[in-house]
Amino acid sequence: MPEELSVGELGRTVNALRAEVQALGRGINERLDRVVSTEVYSLQSAYTDQRITALSQDVQKVRDERDALETAFEQYQLSERDKRERDRQARLYQLIVPVLLGLLSVAVAIWAVVSK
Repeated sequence: MPEELSVGELGRTVNALRAEVQALGRGINERLDRVVSTEVYSLQSAYTDQRITALSQDVQKVRDERDALETAFEQYQLSERDKRERDRQARLYQLIVPVLLGLLSVAVAIWAVVSK
């Protein structure tokens, strides 16, 4: 047995539905206020991509400079090692040659005395 609603009850029901629809609309508007627009998101994404590209170029530049510095340091170490070796050999020859000449002159002097 269907009960027919009175005009007042229909009015209250319609008002209640209207209030619910308005509450849903306010909820949707609140959510939309927190959403970033597509244009802003695109700009932020483009800026972020540019910044990442710039930073990766900076990192690559630093890596290249570090590699060049390491190579230069290795070359420096090799040249210093070679220089020390040359200096060592020069000191050795500066010591041995006079000693050998002295020994040779002593041997010649002894031979000259012995051969008379």
